[in-house]
Amino acid sequence: METAPKPGKDVPPKKDKLQTKRKKPREWKNPESQRGLSGAQDPFPGPAPVPVEVVQKFCRIDKSRKLPHSKAKTRSRLEVAEAEEEETSIKAARSEQLLAEEPGFLEGEDGEDTAKICQADIVEAVDIASAAKHFDLNLRQFGPYRLNYSRTGRHLAFGGRRGHVAALDWVTKKLMCEINVMEAVRDIRFLHSEALLAVAQNRWLHIYDNQGIELHCIRRCDRVTRLEFLPFHFLLATASETGFLTYLDVSVGKIVAALNARAGRLDVMSQNPYNAVIHLGHSNGTVSLWSPAMKEPLAKILCHRGGVRAVAVDSTGTYMATSGLDHQLKIFDLRGTYQPLSTRTLPHGAGHLAFSQRGLLVAGMGDVVNIWAGQGKASPPSLEQPYLTHRLSGPVHGLQFCPFEDVLGVGHTGGITSMLVPGAGEPNFDGLESNPYRSRKQRQEWEVKALLEKVPAELICLDPRALAEVDVISLEQGKKEQIERLGYDPQAKAPFQPKPKQKGRSSTASLVKRKRKVMDEEHRDKVRQSLQQQHHKEAKAKPTGARPSALDRFVR
Repeated sequence: METAPKPGKDVPPKKDKLQTKRKKPREWKNPESQRGLSGAQDPFPGPAPVPVEVVQKFCRIDKSRKLPHSKAKTRSRLEVAEAEEEETSIKAARSEQLLAEEPGFLEGEDGEDTAKICQADIVEAVDIASAAKHFDLNLRQFGPYRLNYSRTGRHLAFGGRRGHVAALDWVTKKLMCEINVMEAVRDIRFLHSEALLAVAQNRWLHIYDNQGIELHCIRRCDRVTRLEFLPFHFLLATASETGFLTYLDVSVGKIVAALNARAGRLDVMSQNPYNAVIHLGHSNGTVSLWSPAMKEPLAKILCHRGGVRAVAVDSTGTYMATSGLDHQLKIFDLRGTYQPLSTRTLPHGAGHLAFSQRGLLVAGMGDVVNIWAGQGKASPPSLEQPYLTHRLSGPVHGLQFCPFEDVLGVGHTGGITSMLVPGAGEPNFDGLESNPYRSRKQRQEWEVKALLEKVPAELICLDPRALAEVDVISLEQGKKEQIERLGYDPQAKAPFQPKPKQKGRSSTASLVKRKRKVMDEEHRDKVRQSLQQQHHKEAKAKPTGARPSALDRFVR
């Protein structure tokens, strides 16, 4: 006969239903007692300290801005988001200390002017690998030339006015393709990778691959003068002689927007890398800012008394440099004020401008190239004294700094010149975003990822941070339309209904009394909030440092 097992031997005893699980408190361990395998004490216990200034550089949440009268659930979510953001900023700041490369610089001896140092002296002073980056391509037969570097900084494409188009790996000097389109070439641009090339020819816009094979002929983009490619939106912006700014989505092959600038011929164009806004220079001395989501310009800036010849925006989107027919070179602040920070009068007007990744500004004036440097990446360049000066064999027709290299590419009537500019490029690159050494398989995987993360063209605006904020006006308008459509407010707070109680406490007088008590409490809360807002406004309006007076109670 089978017997029931005893609870103490085979079957574990049943837990009491009232018994709750309690987490064991974490035991504090003294870091001095923690020793390694060798028995030695760690002289630097805990994580490495990170400077506060470096952490603030990566912080993207403004903790000073608080939501008034927010719910407890909303506050808890914001606290979690702020904690995650702070942890991410600390990790990014700590990983920055592991970067191996540092930006270069050029320094004269005993107050020597660096502008007097020529390219031959720099080539003699640097190593062999850096000296090989300085070269000249003598192509007088098909000049003048426009040039463009790929986003990785590894490939160079250039096109001559007389139809010569070529692309090469300028580091190894390996030629990718070379053709003659038998038509004038006005501008040339790499698309999202070095495998596709956009060429603005005399009549229409043509797309070629890295073997020189024509893939597309876009006839809706005719008489194009300038090209700009927005990498995160996959948009090719074209400016034409007819005064139209056209946005072409290269991922689907459709024109997103065609905007009439109403300012005549457009031959001065640049993009803001920070917010993907297109800057157009006009003959009346103004610079207009455009987005494909708006048919009118986002802003207009009066920069010069004459026509605008060149426009350039730095990589942070903070400063804009312009040059005009009045021989003025100006640097504007784009952080809402749009006021000139510095001005310099040049002997010859600058026809071409470009910013480097580290904030250096180059201006092409005839056959002379002047470069100005600032205090760093986030500071505007100083226009008092040039950093470097170089004279070419012909008038300048195109300028661009090579990404992640201390190299400046110049296209002129005599061909292509690659100059060495110490401190121009960013020394460290992101291997997952712009890798100069990636293979073909890695490039294909990056293209798929970039297409999945493509930013819609409707999100291009002056302040990208405004996309994360709530549009209060649209929200209120939508709520009003919903009330008119339904006839009632579905989000309105339901009136208080007291619960029925036993033993005669649910009489009519008792229910009315409880309802009135709740109404009085809500009224007190509204009065308290209005008084707090009124005191806050009075504190702001009252001048600082004023002594209180007994007559302040009568002020309304």
